[in-house]
Amino acid sequence: MPDFRAFSPLNASAPAEITLEPDESHHLVAVNRAEGGATVVVFNGRGTEWTCILRSADRRAARLEVITTRQAPARAHALTLAQALPKGGVMDDIVQKATELGAARIVPLETERTQVHLGAERGSRKMGKWQAVAVEAAKQCGNPWLPAIGPVQTLADFLAEAGSACDLKLLASLEPGSQSLPSALAAWRAARPAGAAPASAAWLIGPEGDFSPAECARARAAGFVGVTLGPLVLRCDTAAVAALSVLAYELGR
Repeated sequence: MPDFRAFSPLNASAPAEITLEPDESHHLVAVNRAEGGATVVVFNGRGTEWTCILRSADRRAARLEVITTRQAPARAHALTLAQALPKGGVMDDIVQKATELGAARIVPLETERTQVHLGAERGSRKMGKWQAVAVEAAKQCGNPWLPAIGPVQTLADFLAEAGSACDLKLLASLEPGSQSLPSALAAWRAARPAGAAPASAAWLIGPEGDFSPAECARARAAGFVGVTLGPLVLRCDTAAVAALSVLAYELGR
């Protein structure tokens, strides 16, 4: 794997050259110290990767010659993380880990027990920060796909859209009687033709203090199945990582 990766939102399928935007140019040349002649893989976050040679190590407009183009295969399963907003900078960490684990979509949620409430201007700044975090995570781990990071939604709005958008709907739950993930998947498959697999799945993860009983009831009414992540009470960022990890493993078997 080449030492250098860079991001470009380029739409062209077969460019001869790529000029990076100022932030990416600075990161590649000034921070990572890439020099002329270095091999760099540029990706657009939509599955396309270009293997390039750095021809001009300009800190504001690095220019690369495209050698080969690769289109990564589509994700076998589109995973959505619907995450109630945590306090502090924890959401940055969640976005980073969700990108590394291959989430296709991240939806920040406001819930009854959410302690962070973002206005329009602050919400826009946060989305920009989360998108930048996702780009850096994708560069680090070699993921050619960036998750779509939506604006902050209420839980009610997310539940209304998730009904038709997701095949498999999972609620990380501390309530007694919650199923294990293998049991929930077995029940989902038993209700469908043999060999069926969910093309899309969503995890609903609560804030500090978890969802309220009324919110859990509304989620179940919208088709979400309560699933346990084990006997211990996890921090919301730990729960997000655990949920995505075990689901990706089970779907990939």
